Amino acid sequence: MTERFDAIVVGAGPAGNACAYTMAKAGLKVLLIERGEYPGSKNVQGAILYSDALERIIPDFRDEAPLERHIVEQRMWMLDDQSYVGGQYRSEDFNKPPYNRYTIIRAQFDKWFAQKVEQAGALLICETTVSNLIMDGERVVGVQTDRQGGAVYADVVVLADGVNSMLARKAGFRPELDPAEVALAVKEIHFMPQETIESRFNVAGEAGVVIETVGHTRGMMGTGFLYTNRESLTIGVGCMLSDFKKQKCTPYQLLEEMKAHPAIAPLLAGGEMKEYSAHLIPEGGYNSIPKIYGEGWMVAGDSAMFVNAVHREGSNLAMTSGCLAAETIVALRAEDKPFTAKNLARYRSALDASYVLKDMKKYRNMTGIFHRNPQLLGTYPQLLNQAAHTMLHVDGVDKKSKERQIRRNFIEKRSLFGMMGDAFKMWRAFE
Repeated sequence: MTERFDAIVVGAGPAGNACAYTMAKAGLKVLLIERGEYPGSKNVQGAILYSDALERIIPDFRDEAPLERHIVEQRMWMLDDQSYVGGQYRSEDFNKPPYNRYTIIRAQFDKWFAQKVEQAGALLICETTVSNLIMDGERVVGVQTDRQGGAVYADVVVLADGVNSMLARKAGFRPELDPAEVALAVKEIHFMPQETIESRFNVAGEAGVVIETVGHTRGMMGTGFLYTNRESLTIGVGCMLSDFKKQKCTPYQLLEEMKAHPAIAPLLAGGEMKEYSAHLIPEGGYNSIPKIYGEGWMVAGDSAMFVNAVHREGSNLAMTSGCLAAETIVALRAEDKPFTAKNLARYRSALDASYVLKDMKKYRNMTGIFHRNPQLLGTYPQLLNQAAHTMLHVDGVDKKSKERQIRRNFIEKRSLFGMMGDAFKMWRAFE
C-alpha cells in the first residue's frame, strides 16, 4: 500500500464518513480506514439521527438511508424506585415530512453511509488498524497500518477514531482520558412485533417515541433512555466513568435495575433481547475539548469530545464537525495552500461560528455542577415523586396539610438555603 492520497480519514463513523464524503465529492483523492469488519460492525446499538446535519451533506438521504422511525414524541421521566413524574411533548408537526429526528441502528446506518463515501469516489479499507501516525518532525505525513507494507502517506490526516482516539494520545495531541469527563453507557436491543410497539407507545406507521430518564442511577451523574425502532426497542443507561468507580456498581447492574422498574418493565414485556453493547461517550463538555488541529492533522467527532450531553446530541455534532474539517481541507487545496497549523486553524474558526461550539460553550459548566451536586439527579426526583404521591393519594387529609408536609420533606432533605442555591446553580448553568 504505497499510494499517496490527498487526505486520509481514520474511522468510518458519522464524523469520518461525513468528512470523507465531503472531500471525495469535491474531487480529492481520499482514503477512509476502518478497523471493523465493515463500517458499523462494532456498533450494535440504536441511536438518534438528527436529520438537519445529514441533510446538509446528502440532501436526499431519506430516499435510501436505513432509518427506523421518525420521532413524534419526546418523554422525560424522573424515577424513584416505584414511580415516575414526567412530562412529554408530542406534535403533529413532527409527523409531517421532512422529518427532523429518526431512530437508527448504527450498524446498518454506518455501513450505508460508508457506501455513499465509496460512491463519491473515496477508497474504503476495512479490517485495518492504524497503529501510529507517521511524523516528519512535528508534521503528520501519513499513517502506519497493520497491513504488510502498511505505511500510507497523505497531505493531511483527519482523526475520527472515537472517544479513545489512541492515535491522538500516542502522538501527544491530547491527554489521557479523565474518568470524570467520559460516560460509560450500556445498551440492549429487544425485538418484538411492530404492532406491539405501536400499540404500547400509541403510534402508527413509521412514527416513534423517545423516553429519557433520570433519578435511577444511585445518585451518579447519568441518564437512561428508551427508543422505539421498527421492530425493536433500544434501552440503555450511562453514567460517568468516575462515578462507577466510586460506587463500585457495574453498568449492567444499573441497566437491569432500570429494566425492572414498574414503568419500564411492561414496555419490554415479551421482547427478545438479542444485542448488547457498551461504549464510552465523551461528556466532559466544552472545557474538555483538546487541541483539534495541528501540522497536517485534524480531529473530528467523539475524538474531539464533541457531544452535547445536556440535549443528548452527538451524531449531528460528529457529522457537522467532519463536514467542516473537510470543507477546510477542500478550501485550502483550492487555494493551493499547505496544511499547516496556521492554515488549519480555519477549522476551529468554523466550529466556533457553528452551533457545535456555541451550544457546547453555553453548557460548559453543566458537567461540573452535576458532579458537585449529586442531589440534582438523586434527591430531587425522589422528592418530586413523593410530592406527587402525597397530593394524589386521597386519604381524608386536607390539601393544605399535604402541602405543608411536602414543604417539610423538601426542607428536611435540602433546606431552604440549599434549594435556593441549587436553583441558582441551575440558572447559571443554563444561562
